[in-house]
Amino acid sequence: MDLIRILLAILLPPVGVFLQVGFGLHFWINILLTLLGYIPGIVHAVWIIARR
Repeated sequence: MDLIRILLAILLPPVGVFLQVGFGLHFWINILLTLLGYIPGIVHAVWIIARR
């Protein structure tokens, strides 16, 4: 399941984070990072998925 989340995190970072933590603080941080730059959103999403 983590592989699917990581693939989603690469394509749509907020979706990967949402599947891992739901509508929490990390989800909103990831949306902000994705809007500021796509790469920071991907890095944050993969970090959240790998950490849990």
